[in-house]
Amino acid sequence: MPLILFNKPYGVMSQFTSHAQHQSLADYLSLPDIYPAGRLDTDSEGLMLLTDDGRLQHAISHPGNKKEKIYLVQVEGKVEAKKLMQLREPLNLGDFTTRSCKANQIEMPNWLWDRNPPIRTRLQTPTSWLAITLTEGKNRQVRRMTAAVGLPTLRLIRYAIGPFSLLSHPLLPGEWRELDPEEWQADV
Repeated sequence: MPLILFNKPYGVMSQFTSHAQHQSLADYLSLPDIYPAGRLDTDSEGLMLLTDDGRLQHAISHPGNKKEKIYLVQVEGKVEAKKLMQLREPLNLGDFTTRSCKANQIEMPNWLWDRNPPIRTRLQTPTSWLAITLTEGKNRQVRRMTAAVGLPTLRLIRYAIGPFSLLSHPLLPGEWRELDPEEWQADV
């Protein structure tokens, strides 16, 4: 049972089925019978885990297992303490209320790759970076959370899932790596 780490590029769909307008995982991975353990939106980037084992997939992605997922988020606007507190507390997004999470302002990581296409820049509008750690992962949750507190997301990168991160396993967008079972079985 392989465990694959993949750095999903911007604009790639988190599925193997081909799509008329976007690339899919099949454009990067040609391994048989593997499936994503969780998804990323087409306009999000970063770490995905894939496997051929249904129990492992469930252990990684099911919200009841509360695996931490860390997102690096470039937002439009200035981050204020009040907005960070709003992000950390349960936040009513209309159709659901988020769990408490960790949210901190950070500097842009110096190891981060340029996005293709680049993020639009406005000279009069500042941008900031956040690190948001969730133990759940509803559809477009991080984007909805930042928008709800007045900090629209410009760029979203999933940096880590549980013990696996793009810092401990450096991969450029589109690159993947299969981990040996000794590297991950104790952590999942």
